[in-house]
Amino acid sequence: MKEFLVELTTIVPEDTEPAEVDRRRAAEAERAKELTARGHLFRLWRPVGELRSIGVWRAEDEAELREKVLGSLPLWPWMTAKITALQSHPNDPGRTS
Repeated sequence: MKEFLVELTTIVPEDTEPAEVDRRRAAEAERAKELTARGHLFRLWRPVGELRSIGVWRAEDEAELREKVLGSLPLWPWMTAKITALQSHPNDPGRTS
């Protein structure tokens, strides 16, 4: 699988009921666990003081990432995504030979 750096920003529509937000957030946590187990979600961070996430995600290609991986997130309809394809750097200290 290829790796992608993904910045996700979630904006909840103003007219959304709090119970719906809570339901989707709980479902989002469960889906993230499933995607981690399947090797799609590798790392995830939240910048201090910000309501966005930055993560390393894996998929066969960007189409699969958007449609089948990120598109399966319960909060996806409320998200914007900036996706950057990654490749190994020759000086990466974590690179295996």
